[in-house]
Amino acid sequence: MFKKASLSNKPIKKSTKTVDPKKLLAGATLTGSLLLTPGSQKARLLPDKPPELRLPAGLVSAKDLKKILAHLLKQVLPKTSRVLTDKEETLLTQVVARTLGIKAVPKLDGNRLNHQIGMMGLEQHLMRYPGDTSLAGRSFPQAGIAPGTGAWSYWASSRQQLTPEDVAMEKYYVVVQTLYLPDWQQRFTYLRDWYKYRKVLVINPQTGAAVVAVIADAGPAKWTGKQFGGSPQLMNDLDFYPKRTKGKTIILFIDDPDNQIPLGPIKQPVANSQLKTA
Repeated sequence: MFKKASLSNKPIKKSTKTVDPKKLLAGATLTGSLLLTPGSQKARLLPDKPPELRLPAGLVSAKDLKKILAHLLKQVLPKTSRVLTDKEETLLTQVVARTLGIKAVPKLDGNRLNHQIGMMGLEQHLMRYPGDTSLAGRSFPQAGIAPGTGAWSYWASSRQQLTPEDVAMEKYYVVVQTLYLPDWQQRFTYLRDWYKYRKVLVINPQTGAAVVAVIADAGPAKWTGKQFGGSPQLMNDLDFYPKRTKGKTIILFIDDPDNQIPLGPIKQPVANSQLKTA
């Protein structure tokens, strides 16, 4: 258990010139629409156009999508890790929505983490049910398995009751510092249930890799210098592991009440998932 702590994360006032992603991608959307107009002689040349112009039509590869996201994030985020201003949070939300097709926000239902940008470290596999100590069939078994359960105990009471959804959540889980929230003790029952397996979007701002995951454990401790933790598969899909065991990440809550967005890496805009990729 972590002791309750008070975090002094006051936004730093800094005059920086940022690019509005709405304006940046508006031109691409319009151009993409024109290129796809029936009868247009340029329609057949669309695959040869820059990724930014193919994005509105969903005609981008996973590599292109990562490049576009990384480029836009570089323009709207501060160079140093700190608490984001309201404007920066709005721009970040817009960038994610217009590139990945996902509504991901720093604040949901009045709740927010102490950090949206921070260092994420590699975590071990978690036991999914009592006695689940075998790493057979799991990716990156070299990461090992934690001696205890996650913050909400096991996913299932036995191996027979383990569902594919349970397996996916353990495969793509994150650790966040819920115990350091300023109102954790006062609203413990509510927050404990609200954060349980809460769906989040995790982004590596340097490469643009984006992965949908769930919150499954509390930590890391402050003395580690890390703000988040990630499962082996998550860290791999974020372009960190096995070369690195930690890296800078962004975490946002996903507003997905109907549970339509699957866990795992985002390889093309979610809104255009039914379209052919380049």
